[in-house]
Amino acid sequence: MTKTCPICNRGKINGGGYSNRVRALQFNPTGKRVRKVNLQWAKMTDGSRAKVCTRCLKAGKNLK
Repeated sequence: MTKTCPICNRGKINGGGYSNRVRALQFNPTGKRVRKVNLQWAKMTDGSRAKVCTRCLKAGKNLK
């Protein structure tokens, strides 16, 4: 099963950043981090279950 939402196609994204302490002192990259989407099991309209992101679950898009 893929790690994307079947409704809105949200998936993982690469992100990185620097802490405020690093910005204050010197340039010291912290590296990239993979940010994954929050998938939860939800019932669909046809009675089956699928992993849906919480943004779609909160909006009720799995019931439409």
